[in-house]
Amino acid sequence: MLSFPNKKYFNFVVLTILFFSLATAAQAQREIDPESNPPLKDRLYYGGNFAMQFGTITFIDVSPLVGAMITERLSGGLGATYQYFDDRRFVGAGTGNRSLYGGRTFVRYNILPNIFAHTEYEMLNFDLFNRRTNEYNREWVPSLFLGAGYFAPFGSRGGANFTFLYNLIHDNFRSPYNEPYVIRVGFVL
Repeated sequence: MLSFPNKKYFNFVVLTILFFSLATAAQAQREIDPESNPPLKDRLYYGGNFAMQFGTITFIDVSPLVGAMITERLSGGLGATYQYFDDRRFVGAGTGNRSLYGGRTFVRYNILPNIFAHTEYEMLNFDLFNRRTNEYNREWVPSLFLGAGYFAPFGSRGGANFTFLYNLIHDNFRSPYNEPYVIRVGFVL
């Protein structure tokens, strides 16, 4: 019998198995019939990421997106990002503005019905610590992501995206991401 150190791990494993079981039984991602030339409103999809954590570290992420199916396999779109971060362990330590905001544009190509290639250009504005002046300065920092993902459908239009991305222009001193690898989980309708 499997042994889990605590209930959180058990819940995570059960929810993951349930999620992928439902995703396998669900319908495939919506398809566009190029000959029917559907109106734009029928080719649009909406979604994004939303995350919250409260406690010693408070983190809130709201990242909506809108995309459009261009062909049966190709889609593209725009997204916005707002994040708030507060680490109570460093109160009064001059941690700068705790808000990060920006936008992104992306292109996605469905290789298989549930597997896609993804490229994205993102520009985020946040406070960067300048070691020369010992101050925080607000700057725009670009990221160029390349990666792939899995779409787990829920019904005929919606689903969840699991995306693994690599930042081709990652800078350890300027990036808001600790690593060049970024994993995203989001939902679309």
